[in-house]
Amino acid sequence: MWMLLLAVVVLAAANALNNLLAPGWYVPVCVVASGLLALIARRSGLTWDDLGLGRAAARRGLRWGLVLAGAVLVVYLVGLALPFTRETFQDERAAGLSPGELVYRVLVRVPLGTVLLEEIAFRGVLWAMVRRRWGPVRATVVSSVLFGLWHVQPSRGLTRANAAAQAVFGTGQVGVALSVTAAVAGTALAGVLLCELRRRSGSLIPPVALHCALNSAGYALAWTASRWWA
Repeated sequence: MWMLLLAVVVLAAANALNNLLAPGWYVPVCVVASGLLALIARRSGLTWDDLGLGRAAARRGLRWGLVLAGAVLVVYLVGLALPFTRETFQDERAAGLSPGELVYRVLVRVPLGTVLLEEIAFRGVLWAMVRRRWGPVRATVVSSVLFGLWHVQPSRGLTRANAAAQAVFGTGQVGVALSVTAAVAGTALAGVLLCELRRRSGSLIPPVALHCALNSAGYALAWTASRWWA
C-alpha cells in the first residue's frame, strides 16, 4: 500500500513542478517522474507485463495503436471541414506557436512529456498496483478519477485559450470553475476509455497511440487552421 502512496506523491510533485514551480523543465520532469514510477512499480513486485510494457502483447498493441491513430486523424479532419465544429480548433495555445515551437510540441513535448508520464502513471503503474490488490474495475475507477484531478491546474486557462470553451462557459470566475469541472469530468471519462484499451489489449501501446494522436494532431491541425483562417 505504501508503494501506491509513494507513486501518488511522485505524481503530485511532478504536477506541482510542471504547472507552478518549474514549467520550463516540463519534459525532463516528466521523463524523470516516469522513470521513478517505473522503479517504484518494479520494486513493488510488478512485472513489465503487469505494466503493459511486456513483449507478449506488443504486436497486438501496435495493430490497435495504428487503427486508433488513423481514426483520430479522420475524425479531426472531418471536424475541421465542418463549419459548426471548426471553432473547436481555434486555440491560442497552438495558434501562437512558431513553426519550430510547433515541431517541438508535436514531436517532443507531447510524446516524451505529456503522453509518456500520463500513460506510464495512470494506465501503467497506478492501474497495475490497484488491480493487483482490488481488481480491474476499481483500478479503472481510481486511475481515471486521479487522471481527471491531474488536469485541474492545466484546465484553468481553458476559457482564455479556446474559442469554443469561451463561447460555452464565458470568461468569468463561474465560467472558469465550470470549465475546470467539465475538463476534469471529461478527462476522467477519457481515462476510463484509455484504461479499457489497456486492459483489453494487455499493452500500453494503444492508449499511448490514441493519446499521442489526440494531442499532437490536435496541435498541428489547430496551428494549421489558424494560419488558414488568417
